[in-house]
Amino acid sequence: MDKTLAWLWLADAVGSGCQYAQELLTLYPDPAELYDALRAGTEAPPACLTPHALAQLRDTTPFDYEERLDHCLLSGIDVLTPDEGVYPDRLRDLPDLPLALYVTGDIACLNGRRYAGMVGTRRPSTYGRQAAFDLSLAMARAGVVLVSGLADGLARAEVIVVSGLADGLDSEAHRAAVQADVPTVAFLGTAIDKTYPASNAKLRTAIEKGGGAVCSEYPPGYSGRTTGTFLARNRLIAAQSEALCVAEARTRSGTLNTVGHAERYGKPVFAVPGSIYSPNSAGTNSL
Repeated sequence: MDKTLAWLWLADAVGSGCQYAQELLTLYPDPAELYDALRAGTEAPPACLTPHALAQLRDTTPFDYEERLDHCLLSGIDVLTPDEGVYPDRLRDLPDLPLALYVTGDIACLNGRRYAGMVGTRRPSTYGRQAAFDLSLAMARAGVVLVSGLADGLARAEVIVVSGLADGLDSEAHRAAVQADVPTVAFLGTAIDKTYPASNAKLRTAIEKGGGAVCSEYPPGYSGRTTGTFLARNRLIAAQSEALCVAEARTRSGTLNTVGHAERYGKPVFAVPGSIYSPNSAGTNSL
């Protein structure tokens, strides 16, 4: 059995943002072992599994996912699992880590770099757009450092801008990185083969061709629940980032949900101040 099939089988059953994913992997580091145990019926199933997840695990097999895996391979979609070295190290220790991460673009940019998150409202002011773009551009361009020693010269230590490819300030952050010719990482709240909004299709292509990556917990053709998928992906933006910058946000927004995850992970959060009269800056000013 291809090991990836067992990961897809388990990931589909527990769903995205599973709060007990790490606990489950502590018990069964190899999901194929869980499959064998459930099929043999010689061990009690893990207590952390919900009845719904357990029922799906018993009703399906890893071999049911062969068609999906083949489709990903033919479509240029990488499937990353926690037992692989290419899996993002910054996500690996999350209690609710993705058990399968679908990626288009260059997976090499997901490890070994410096990462800064840039998020904000989907309906920004001109000020917010400019701030997000300029700060992201500056961070991307800051990835050139002087190396002294036996081999003097310039070396590139890229700062990867991380965001969500959404309308508004997410898009500005990615555009700035593309303009600086530096890879950028986008986490989707949709299926990996769906760009939302569709108007960002050209930007996505530029990200992928520029050495960046687009990531999702949701497989191609995903038709499951969509409620909460964008909130679930926010934790991945926060986790992948060493620091999070909020360019413009209202007091009640998905942006502040991302901030909550960053604070939970102990990441520094920076906020761009705005007018005291602008609702769009009320969230950032409160930060």
